[in-house]
Amino acid sequence: MTSRDGTGVRTWTNGAVGVPLVISNGFGAPPAAWPRLAEADCGFRAVSWWHRGLGGSERPDDPTRIRVEDHAADLETTMDAAGFERAVLLGWSFGVNVAFEFARAHPQRVAGILGVGGVPGASFRAFGPPGLWGAWREGAGRSAAWLLRLVGPPAAALAFPVVECARALGVGHVPPLPDPGSSAAAVRQFAAHPWSWYSDLLLAAGDHAAMNTGFVSFPVTLVGGTLDIGAAAPDVRAATKTIPQARFVPLVGTHFLPLEQPDRLHQELVALAERTGLPRA
Repeated sequence: MTSRDGTGVRTWTNGAVGVPLVISNGFGAPPAAWPRLAEADCGFRAVSWWHRGLGGSERPDDPTRIRVEDHAADLETTMDAAGFERAVLLGWSFGVNVAFEFARAHPQRVAGILGVGGVPGASFRAFGPPGLWGAWREGAGRSAAWLLRLVGPPAAALAFPVVECARALGVGHVPPLPDPGSSAAAVRQFAAHPWSWYSDLLLAAGDHAAMNTGFVSFPVTLVGGTLDIGAAAPDVRAATKTIPQARFVPLVGTHFLPLEQPDRLHQELVALAERTGLPRA
């Protein structure tokens, strides 16, 4: 599809019948990161898109058009292409920022938001251990995002086997992945990204300021991983307290809850959809 500024955006749909759902994924995450939503009986008609310059989507002619607002415009393009007038939004990581930014611009089109491992703005200040000075955490988050252009490929290639070995040894108390095949497929797709560009995407998204979420008039659920250092659970909980009609759900896991807790997240998604009263598409 073609986004508002002329950038070509590659979209995806699960082809199922159910509640309209737009997945605002973590940057570079493929649809394989949500194995339950690929099933025909998942209960949701899900659509998503690949972020600019990743997974077959074009880079914008203006390389600075990679702000959260630009990704929100791509969400709108994806939603329009699916024929959704109103939908539930499912955000993960920086995709939570994108979902709330779209909702701020088009609140009448959002029935509810389920956010996983993210906060609506100032995301780098939720990086690392909670309780530390906010400016230090933001600096650490920006440094980590920049370093991905150097260490991204080997880190992504090693992430799945290292994490699985740790699970097998009982290190970290993270539950075993219920679908290792889907997880391995997601990691392989993720490892193929152009990492300097990916780093630029993260740094640009990190400039997204903290949002005043008083505009929210729909139900919201934010989920935080108890072992997440990308978006610490206490910060996710604190963000929930600033959002009307919001609830916080802590789950045992890291920043990769969609792969670690797919069934539990699907339960939360179903519960949120019931709160919205949105009919099946």
